[in-house]
Amino acid sequence: MEWFETWFDSEYYHKLYKNRDDEEAEQFINNLITNLQLNSNSNILDLACGKGRHSIFLNNLGFKTVGVDLSPKSIAFARKFNNPNLHFEVRDMRKSFCEGQFDAIFNLFTSFGYFESKTENIEVLIAIENMLKKNGVFVIDFMNANKVIGNLVEEEIKFIDQINFRLKRTYINGNILKTIDFTDNQKDFHFTEKVQALFLEDFQYLISQTNLKIDSIFGDYNLNPFDRMLSDRLIIVGRKG
Repeated sequence: MEWFETWFDSEYYHKLYKNRDDEEAEQFINNLITNLQLNSNSNILDLACGKGRHSIFLNNLGFKTVGVDLSPKSIAFARKFNNPNLHFEVRDMRKSFCEGQFDAIFNLFTSFGYFESKTENIEVLIAIENMLKKNGVFVIDFMNANKVIGNLVEEEIKFIDQINFRLKRTYINGNILKTIDFTDNQKDFHFTEKVQALFLEDFQYLISQTNLKIDSIFGDYNLNPFDRMLSDRLIIVGRKG
């Protein structure tokens, strides 16, 4: 199994990241909706949705929303919130499962670049292209690799729910690698996160291999302009030609 199939489906992944800022995430969604001027009847796909926090908020705003993720446990949790205009499915983001169905596809919180090859990144983008309606919009919210690499915290300990998570980060062979080691109930655990360090030029090249076009590039959740060295995020907004 690939690293993301085990780690993202682990209860410890959700423990380590349980303090994510939902208020910030909701403000980001509100900013996106305003910027994109999406019709209230829009059909939205949350691609790599995790436990569905963005999907649920989009649905609360009135949008018909589908959330998909490779983690069965995350989808099982998210399905508690199913309703006629919100549902969740276990899906691989590299594979399209419908043709021209969505007005917008969101890929948020660095849910891209998990794979061994950049060819697989193109597969994700082709799937996005296939699932979008003509002139449909897409959003990719990725880390700003320039800033992350320049400010890499090599070692860190986080004490959460009586567990000491020992984190080590390195930048190697074009990937940002994080190892997570801890002990729980007298059992040792080891997990790895590996995300490709994709820069703006990488995304521009990957997207150029599809019929998707970039419209805007932002550097944070308030949609301020992107600065290679200072911005916290690399947010790419575009549409299907």
